[in-house]
Amino acid sequence: MVETSQPVALKEWAVTVQSLAAGELIVVMRKGGIIEETRDFRLLRPSFYLMPAFEHQREELLKESYQGRIAGTLEGWSRDAESMTLNAYAEAVEDIEVYDSETLDRIFGEHIWTETFAEERLKWKKKNPLHVLLLRVYKLDHPVEVPMRPAYTGCKSWVVLEDGVPATGMTPVLSDEQFEQAADRIRELLQG
Repeated sequence: MVETSQPVALKEWAVTVQSLAAGELIVVMRKGGIIEETRDFRLLRPSFYLMPAFEHQREELLKESYQGRIAGTLEGWSRDAESMTLNAYAEAVEDIEVYDSETLDRIFGEHIWTETFAEERLKWKKKNPLHVLLLRVYKLDHPVEVPMRPAYTGCKSWVVLEDGVPATGMTPVLSDEQFEQAADRIRELLQG
């Protein structure tokens, strides 16, 4: 576990961050980035910014209801951008480890991935679980621009925001009641 007083961000497909910030999802699923220190996913902090990642998004890996949104996330984005806009923050309310297809199938309606891609992620490094994170997401009252650093690039889950993040207010995208209903539904589905 990296100990730092600097804020951290979870890198996630921009289309997923957009859907989380709109209150359409409360789930992300992780296995670990290819250049992760341990190559396995672990929850670095219980709360973090959501950093949109653009490079590996692919329409065919998204459920039909989410397809067609990637182009919108790419507007104004460039590999050579000198800054990155953050507009969402999250608290990981629960980190649930999934090891089998049957459990994964029960939450199919709760995530953004196709059945095939979800199954591929589950089977990759088969002895390691697929982490299902239940996220309480907050929209930043004012989007925050942070300088883009070389350390933020690549296939990794976490980045330490080296320059810090200016303080801004934030508002939950779902009410307490809406979030608890969604989280309870997912927990029940996972338990079968």
